[in-house]
Amino acid sequence: MTIDTFIFLPLGYIFIVGNLFYDLQLSEEYLGCPSVNLIPLGIVLFMVGITGNFYHHYLLSKLRKDGQKQYCVPQGGLFGYVVCPHYFFEVIEFLGVAFICQTPFAFCVVAMMFFGLVGRSISTKSWYMKKFEDFPSHRKALIPFLM
Repeated sequence: MTIDTFIFLPLGYIFIVGNLFYDLQLSEEYLGCPSVNLIPLGIVLFMVGITGNFYHHYLLSKLRKDGQKQYCVPQGGLFGYVVCPHYFFEVIEFLGVAFICQTPFAFCVVAMMFFGLVGRSISTKSWYMKKFEDFPSHRKALIPFLM
């Protein structure tokens, strides 16, 4: 990870979370409370998302052992179905946050993240296809069985 990624990625998340809290206050003031309570569903989605994201990052961390420099295809979890399951669970995680907040800004954040991660996962799949001749072409980029 480069230093600019190390600095700017967490700052981006901090900015988004800060804006979500600000937007939540504005939405309550101008739009009132939502008529449907999506908070319990949001909590479940967030917990599933963060657990799946952590698990797949754990699998990625186990790919290289003892300072090995060689690339290999990830296995286990949802890696048999999609190239970037950690991105898939990140979208689920932020969808949970949007359901908890129930504001237009929160759902816009999810949409922006989704489209950004779609591009990154398609690019990652393309890289795997070029790097490994035997890479399974049936694996989807981001969403199991769909995309």
